[in-house]
Amino acid sequence: MIKVRIPTPLRPLTKNQGEVDIAAATIANMVETLEATYPGIKARLCDDSGELRRFVNIYVNEEDIRFLKGKDTALKAGDEVSIVPAIAGG
Repeated sequence: MIKVRIPTPLRPLTKNQGEVDIAAATIANMVETLEATYPGIKARLCDDSGELRRFVNIYVNEEDIRFLKGKDTALKAGDEVSIVPAIAGG
């Protein structure tokens, strides 16, 4: 199982849970598994083509997946994934 940290804006979709434990082999698989369990979450994380939205940052064990293999980043039991919405300022 991997632990996924859910940001506050998405918690209504996860029954207000701040963390959920799921089984997933990659980030893409994690998104699909989250969607199967918590319908509607994929639309918040991915665009219409299925790519992760630019304003959604995902970290595996505190490493940005953009510097790993993106949505093909492998996951293993015990990993911690953080979903962090970008904060726009200006």
